[in-house]
Amino acid sequence: MSDIAQRVGVSRVAVSYALNGRPGVSEDLRRQIQDVAAELGFAVHRPAVAMHGASSDAVGLTLRRTSAAFSIEVFRRQLISGIQVELSARGFGLALQFVASAEEEIAVHRRWHAERRVDGVVLCDLQHDDPRVPAVLAIDLPAVVVGGSGEIPGLANLWTDEAASAGKVVGYLASLGHRRVTRVSGPPDMLHTQARTDAIAATTKGTAMTVTVVAADYTGDAAAQATRRILSGKQRPTAIVYDSDVMALAGLGVAAEMGVRVPHEVSMLAWEDSPLCELVHPALTVLRRNIADYGARAARLLLECVDGRPPRSVRYTNPTLAIRDSTAPAAA
Repeated sequence: MSDIAQRVGVSRVAVSYALNGRPGVSEDLRRQIQDVAAELGFAVHRPAVAMHGASSDAVGLTLRRTSAAFSIEVFRRQLISGIQVELSARGFGLALQFVASAEEEIAVHRRWHAERRVDGVVLCDLQHDDPRVPAVLAIDLPAVVVGGSGEIPGLANLWTDEAASAGKVVGYLASLGHRRVTRVSGPPDMLHTQARTDAIAATTKGTAMTVTVVAADYTGDAAAQATRRILSGKQRPTAIVYDSDVMALAGLGVAAEMGVRVPHEVSMLAWEDSPLCELVHPALTVLRRNIADYGARAARLLLECVDGRPPRSVRYTNPTLAIRDSTAPAAA
């Protein structure tokens, strides 16, 4: 910065103002300083700028998953892709870190905030009485919840209309004559899992369909174990609905191992889509959403908060059914 100041004939303070986008210098002088900086190959060191209270131009995302588990999760990768596209358009970066617990996640948020590494964070997989909510509010760190439920005071929130999704799934299975359905769900303590459970219960109320819920954890191993128990029971369901594509793919594999024909003996449906769902045999019927767009909208809500606007809660709904070979009329 001293070299730039000497070349242009101004003070270091003027160089700092020009390169960090602060007022106090004319636009002509700002351009002159920026040209000299480019000529000398100078780049602003963002962490140092952040320590002086300026924007870090970054958003943080922590995931309670191992990197190995993340590698097979199409949903999370598509979500991050959408977030990244929106952030890049604003010149922001994404800081991603895997953690083992809510306590570790809160510690990361506090460190990021104290060191001015991020301007806001994305919160995923919100639970009942989630400690992350009061933690980010206490340090005044802008945050957006992905997949919460309704209003969350003080935080932006992008939540899925599970009622619309449940209507699509239940209506389709009912039209095929399915009355005995089992759902292999995600962790029951997550808000979006409970919202989905409530939506299905409300949709099936007063109908001939009964939906039994078996809780799992989004992993293929847990879904496979659940599927073996379900298919080994005295009275099998005529259809199984899985909360994720990974779980459905594992369930399809178990059915093949056990000699249970899909969809002739049991239909299978995934609540989330991925390319593999179309490549397996039989191809899986899925509920499809534009997850990249979902991530982009979440990023926009967070950037509104970073810009000083009040947080908004937005309902997201655009589910469509992709009907493939894994579903058929209920077996007699």
